[in-house]
Amino acid sequence: MAKAKGARIIITLECTECRTNVNKRSPGVNRYTTTKNRRNTIARLELKKFCPHCNRHTVHKEIK
Repeated sequence: MAKAKGARIIITLECTECRTNVNKRSPGVNRYTTTKNRRNTIARLELKKFCPHCNRHTVHKEIK
């Protein structure tokens, strides 16, 4: 029997600066994984996190 889907899901946050900037210091895109409650937070999550490629705090958006 399959388990019922829970309310918490694992999401991936990706740096928006790394994705759009072509003239950056190093290749690659910074990503974080976290969980969110799909019933309480329906919209895509945006958090300010540290990006080692940009070497500063930037906005990280939820990707599929």
